Amino acid sequence: MTDQPKGELVCKVDEIQVKQALRILIDDYPVAIVKDSMGEIHAIGDTCSHADISLSEGDVDGCTIECWGHGSQFDLRSGQPLQLPAYDPVPVFAVEIAGDEVYVDVSNVLNGAEAPNFS
Repeated sequence: MTDQPKGELVCKVDEIQVKQALRILIDDYPVAIVKDSMGEIHAIGDTCSHADISLSEGDVDGCTIECWGHGSQFDLRSGQPLQLPAYDPVPVFAVEIAGDEVYVDVSNVLNGAEAPNFS
């Protein structure tokens, strides 16, 4: 018997193309589900830390995503900005793949960035 995956079921693995992002909401909190150039799936806060712009609309290259608004780039593994004008990280959330399903646990912020407040 296998344990139930932690977090919310957000999509199927094949719903995300390589070098693409999918914007989803978990309890009204926007999350970008991103498949990097190597096919790894990441979950990050979907709002750029510099401006209120959706990161899921940006370009994915390697293991980074670029905000289309002002060009800030973020590492998908650490959430750290790699390009100004952003200087604060975006949250990186725990992802679990169970079969062909992708689960995201927004209560488990992996990089110490500010967590969503669901109270």
